[in-house]
Formats: sequence, structure tokens, C-alpha cells
Amino acid sequence: MTTRPRTLGELARSPWAEAPLRRRSIRDEIRVNLAKRLRAGGPLFPGIIGYDDTILPQLINALLARHDFILLGLRGQAKTRILRALTTLFDEAIPIVAGSEVNDDPFAPISKPIKDLIAEAGDDTPIAWLEREQRYVEKLATPDVTIADVIGDVDPIKAAKGGHLLSDELTMHFGLLPRANRGLFAINELPDLSGKVQVGLFNIMQEGDVQIKGYPVRLNLDVLLAFTANPEDYTARGKIITPLKDRIGSEIVTHYPRTVELGMAITRQEAWTHRDTVDVQVPDFVAEVVERVAFLARDDKRIDKRSGVSQRLPISVLENAVSNAERRAIAQLEPIAVPRIADIYAAAPSITGKIELEYEGELQGAESIARELIRAACGEVLEAHLGDVDLDKVVEWFDKGSALRIAPEEKGDICLKGYALVPGLFDAAVVGGLVQSRNETARMVSACELILEGLAAEKRISRTDEAGYSRAKPERRGKKGQQDYEQGFDGFDKFA
Repeated sequence: MTTRPRTLGELARSPWAEAPLRRRSIRDEIRVNLAKRLRAGGPLFPGIIGYDDTILPQLINALLARHDFILLGLRGQAKTRILRALTTLFDEAIPIVAGSEVNDDPFAPISKPIKDLIAEAGDDTPIAWLEREQRYVEKLATPDVTIADVIGDVDPIKAAKGGHLLSDELTMHFGLLPRANRGLFAINELPDLSGKVQVGLFNIMQEGDVQIKGYPVRLNLDVLLAFTANPEDYTARGKIITPLKDRIGSEIVTHYPRTVELGMAITRQEAWTHRDTVDVQVPDFVAEVVERVAFLARDDKRIDKRSGVSQRLPISVLENAVSNAERRAIAQLEPIAVPRIADIYAAAPSITGKIELEYEGELQGAESIARELIRAACGEVLEAHLGDVDLDKVVEWFDKGSALRIAPEEKGDICLKGYALVPGLFDAAVVGGLVQSRNETARMVSACELILEGLAAEKRISRTDEAGYSRAKPERRGKKGQQDYEQGFDGFDKFA
């Protein structure tokens, strides 16, 4: 429709006055638009990654069933993003009576001021249009939220100025829920809402109306309710009272990415890696190390699983690592910044601030655990990409007593000269697919760091901040090193 009606009379003569548009509820509107989207194919909610076969089918079922629903999951599982994406299932715009506080439908008004206006102005009643983004109302639940905030209250000032009785509907101040009429009302962290306020939601969920402050004022609202909650909050800060939980039609349990590849896709989408100072190039293996840090943290017994490890962790780590590489490139007047493993270590503050430790972890310290996670992630990436590549020449060079220490802030060409001393290191990077050729200086430096860190993680070589990379002690060798030792691998005898 190119020109939108501006008065009730124009609206009555337009297609908006025809069924089913005229009497379609928000739930039916979502159903119709969702069905169209499903028939058309393609992604329902662009930007939501990793839920296609798990969460989205459950969400679609809930919407088709016209259910109020709750997204239950740990922090950083895209719960709020899913709720905000639902606005794409609204009509582009809907007509309301201009000046209405509760988005009154021109053909079925619910508030007394608007009913009086239509009775007085008739076809000249002014019409406004509500865009889809304006039909989403979100409230973060906190213990201090009151019934007046959510439902509404009597406004004594309105009563005094208008000469109305306190029980008159014209004295009412509407809360967020009535103002979300004909839209979606979302409450984040529902358990933080006091039991008294949760009780106030009963009527709207079951009977579809609200009563304000005990006065005989009832509003038949047309609103879809959606909630989010963290299972940890059920006992830590509050709970969802049983009668309210019983009225929620669908409980959808979210989760973290099931595979490293999905996690990398999310992090790549969300992380801010484009910088205007230098050309940032993030190797896939660096991004994979960052992602595996999060996966390892979620399985680490020293980290509290009830709190979870948010997907914000790898996003922040990658951004921080890129910033460290950017800082180095700017200082050294290099046009390209390629993050290295050392840059991930420099991003440890993005890990320590996002993990909750168990008692054992508290004893060891968050920084120490973060460094262990990074090194273990390097070992996993090395095994995944170079598991079949012969690295014995690299290990043997260190076993013969050689050592290599390169400062994290060193320029790329100097780093490359240092790594060139290690036989087979460049060949391994090329054969393992970490680089396409030896000419990729910055990327080769990053690849060499990964290989050496991975070998250190497997305890085939040793690594300390003071001494750099050196030979490993026999008693500290990993499984592969122990097998070589037992078979009389050259270079072991002199320090066995």
C-alpha cells in the first residue's frame, strides 16, 4: 500500500477494513507470516547460527501453537537476540488511533479515552501507524520492578487535574505490558522478578486481560508474552513461581554451539575484527584456537558449569587478540596485522573475566587456567590439522639441545629468521595447510607459533616465558614422546 490512511474513514474504505486483517490477533499475525516464510524457504532468522536443527523447530512449533514461551539457557546463548528477531514476523506496520497509550485498534478500541474520541470524531478520528520495531517491548527483570511498572497504577495527578474519581479509567497510568498491546512483551531474567509481580501476569496469560490496582478496570489486551531465564538463577537469585510456569505454553532450552565450526561462524559474525588503521587478516587456525579455548573451558572441571562459558568469551578473545596484533603493526609501521598465538595469550584478560571458578580453580588462579586452556587449544588444533604430518625433525632439533626464544613484539621478518633455524618447521606449516607458501611472512610466523605451542601442549618440547622453546625433560614428555624414548629416539640418551 503506497499511501497509508490517515483517518478512520479512510481506513474503513481501505483493504485494512477487510477480514482477516481487521480481526487478526498478534498470534495469528505471526502464524500467517511464519507460514509464508516457511513456504518461501531460506533462513527464518538471519544471524541466528547453530539452532537450525534444535531450537528453531521448537520455537516454530510454539509460535504456530500460539503459545507464550520461555527461552531457558545459560548466558551468551542468543536468547535475547532470538526474541528481537521475532519482530521480522510482524506486519510491516499496523494502524492505531493516534495518541493511544495502548495501541488501540481503530476498529476495536479497549481504552476509554480512545472510545470517547472515536464517538466524538467519528470518521475524522486520526490514525497513526505503528512500525514492527515499535511493537516489541523488552524489560529486564530486577527485584525492584513493581506491579505499577509492568501493569499500571492510578495517577493522582490525572485525577486531580481532570476532576475524576480515582476509580475512573481516565486516571490510569498504564505500565509496560498494556503499552505492548498488539505486540510482543519480553521479560529477560524472569526469576529476578518478585513473586508478587509474577502473580500479576496470571490474568493476561490465561484470560487475556489485566486489572489495574484492584479497581474494576479491565483491558482485553492482545499481546504475546516471551521470557528468558538462566537455570542458575532458579536457586541463586530467585525462581519462577509454579502457577506462572504452568501458564507458559512452551519451555525451550537453548545451548552453546555443538561444534567448533558453528562456534567459529558465530564468533566470526559477531567479533569486530575490521580495523581502520591496518589491514587485519585472521588465519583460520588462529580463530580455531580461540574457539577451542571456549570449548575446553566448558568441559574443564575447575570452571563452574552452572554459570556456563558464554559465547561472548571467544568473541572478546578474538577482538582482543586482533587489537594486540594491530598495536604491534602500528608500532612497527607494518601495513598488515596477522594475530599470532602470542596475541591470544595477551588476550587472557578476556578469558579470566568470563569464567567462574570452582574451589580447585580458585586455588590455581584464573590467569594460570587461561594460559593452560590456550596451550591445550593449540594442541588440539595441531592434532586436527597436522596430526599426520611428520614433526620429528622439529622435535629432534630441540632434543639436541637447541633453544629458541622470540619476543612477542618482534617484527615478522625477524621472527621468520628465527623460525628458519628449526629444520622442517616451514615444511610442516605448508604440508599441514596452515600457509600456502613460504612467502607469506606474517601468516608463516603465526603458523610456526601454533606448531611450537602445539608441540609444547603435547609435551614433546618445553616452553617457558623465560627460556622460550627448548627440549623437554623425559619424565614430562607426552605419549608420543614417551614412545619415541622407549624406542631409543636419537637425542634422548644424553639427558635420560
